[in-house]
Amino acid sequence: MMTGSRHTTLLVALSLGAVLALASAPGSLHAQGRPRVLVIGIDGVRPDVLAEVPTPVMDSLAAAGWYTAATRTTTPSVSGPSWSSMLNGVWPEKHGVTGNTFEGRRYGEYPDFLTLLERWRPDLGTFAAIDWLPLAVLEDGGALLSAAIDTLFTVDGYELGWAEADGVVAERAARHLAAADPDAAFVYLGNPDETSHRHASIGAEYRDAIALSDRHVGQVLEALRARPTYAEENWLVLISTDHGRREDGGHGGASPEEMTTFILAAGPATRSWPVAGPNFIVDVAATALQHLGMPSEIAPDLDGRPLGTPAPERPLR
Repeated sequence: MMTGSRHTTLLVALSLGAVLALASAPGSLHAQGRPRVLVIGIDGVRPDVLAEVPTPVMDSLAAAGWYTAATRTTTPSVSGPSWSSMLNGVWPEKHGVTGNTFEGRRYGEYPDFLTLLERWRPDLGTFAAIDWLPLAVLEDGGALLSAAIDTLFTVDGYELGWAEADGVVAERAARHLAAADPDAAFVYLGNPDETSHRHASIGAEYRDAIALSDRHVGQVLEALRARPTYAEENWLVLISTDHGRREDGGHGGASPEEMTTFILAAGPATRSWPVAGPNFIVDVAATALQHLGMPSEIAPDLDGRPLGTPAPERPLR
């Protein structure tokens, strides 16, 4: 599945080393080392198309960890409500967002997982890097990613160009992971979604954008692996997407192609996880919070459940 240049081959080799290191520690939800979480969100990736694209970094992560291509997202299947549900762990009827204008948001009551961690333990280090500005900057304030986050890096993908902006996000995230002391981080990559919209297809351009995102994931993981304290840390890496899409590049409806997403998890904790059952986008935040040890009573209204726990019966939404 590998492609292309010497640079790509080297990056894949380095990233595979990081993947193997993620899988090498004792496997349980109580693995040795200080728990830390990295959530990577790649916008608008259809799982069936992802399976057809050369993505050696994520393939290696999935082989060493846990993967499902049967996750269900929000109704409607658009970015505003979907990212809100992934990062906040609740459905739109709670967080209030049903579109990309973010009107009706109730983030003060249902904050993102990084803000929840800051409310619980302000001593924890939190970081986010994004290039879709509405996630962090709204004209009337109160964006999804709040000012409580210790370090919030933003770049405008529309202004810079999405492929280049994702590269800047990956570089900044890699630099922060290598040099700072984050306990929880979120990295957003927007190029696949915007490329599919621009070309109104899920064809070659969209697939190339997914492959580029895989290389950006590898860059971030290699920096994580290079941390001087990495051997004493228990990292959980979660990678997911907000929605799928139709063949014409659109989304927002209730078709399986638009509603079905994926979750990939890697790290020593995943070695004891049960096989994937019915999963939902709200499970990402719940999993991150449990890994970091936040008591459930801090946020008792979460709709998500940690992926490492047995799956109760839950109705499809």
